[in-house]
Amino acid sequence: MTAVTFYFQIHQPYRLRQYSFFDVGRRHDYFDDLENERIIKRVADKCYRPMTLLLEELVHRYEGRFRCSFSVSGTALDQLAHWAPDVIDTFRRLSETDCVEFLCETTHHSLASLVDEKEFRDQIRSHKARIEALTGRTPTTFRNTELVYSNHIARLAEECGFNAIMAEGADHLIGWRSPHHLYRPEGTESILAMLRSYKFSDDIAFRFSNRMWEEWPLDAHKFTRWINDLPESDEVVGLFMDFETFGEHQWEDTGIFEFMRHLPGAILEEERLSFALPSEIAANVDPIARLDAVLPVSWADAERDLTAWLGNPMQRAAHEALYELAPLVRATGDPAILETWRKLTTSDHFYYMCVKFFSDGDVHKYFSPYSSPYDAYITLMNVMGDLRQRIGAPAGLTSPQ
Repeated sequence: MTAVTFYFQIHQPYRLRQYSFFDVGRRHDYFDDLENERIIKRVADKCYRPMTLLLEELVHRYEGRFRCSFSVSGTALDQLAHWAPDVIDTFRRLSETDCVEFLCETTHHSLASLVDEKEFRDQIRSHKARIEALTGRTPTTFRNTELVYSNHIARLAEECGFNAIMAEGADHLIGWRSPHHLYRPEGTESILAMLRSYKFSDDIAFRFSNRMWEEWPLDAHKFTRWINDLPESDEVVGLFMDFETFGEHQWEDTGIFEFMRHLPGAILEEERLSFALPSEIAANVDPIARLDAVLPVSWADAERDLTAWLGNPMQRAAHEALYELAPLVRATGDPAILETWRKLTTSDHFYYMCVKFFSDGDVHKYFSPYSSPYDAYITLMNVMGDLRQRIGAPAGLTSPQ
């Protein structure tokens, strides 16, 4: 049997408003509430509502044989609770079916795993509590921000009590081996690495509406045939993608909803194929080998590394300056200050500073609310300048080195 596991990522950052040097010391309202509200409501209408209702329909239609999982960042949960609470209600109903599993991640979708183990653990603890409150269940699978993964991160996740961790099935990570198996992260004893099948995942998430793609148009039976043609020894096909694929990145008129409406039936028609939750796979499938990731990998861009967030001097300077504030922020004992700082740790703020070009650059520009990467850098540094003053910190790094 080959188990197909769908995992959908939902995340929305708290975007910053236009915050200039002249606002420093005068205004402490950093976030663009009007824009954040506009975007969450738009995406809820185009994606979250229709797609969660479709998934609920599919779970009931196939009497539990269709199964899928979500990871929803804490910043997305907060905004949904504030501006689209009915989506939260649908999450609860999906969880109650026992056919939809919610994973754990860093609550503020941060890159803390790379630089601050205490903050990493604290954000995991916070997010785990959020998921327990939402679903009544303790998550057992961990998905780090943007699938950033390494041996060290896997060991930290194991220490936090997780049975499995998601990772990108990047070619430079697995080499000649297949992403359609489980692996044991190097240096760990019990946690399992579950890999994203990036070809199949990207066929849906990126290529589906591309009329220049040689496989366009893609339908459910064609996609199922590709999976069914895999070697019999392949045990798991990880279809990991942004939930916004459905209706936001791939618009409704592309046929993406109809594709998903028919895909479970097509897969379940095949004797060797089934759907499974990450926790079920971790409990029933053994690892075939060690997975050695000395350097972090991610699911971003062609490089599958950290350059989407930390690839240029602006990004590295801003990220370093932000985490320099961590001990001073904690020392204030002020929950509001800590929450503000944590909203700044969201990886999107550094993604907006990316200066890549060609195909990857187009993706970065699509998601950015700024006219240029430099504007993103200046805005975040101005906000951090004001936050420094508020907590009485000495002047910090203000320009990339």
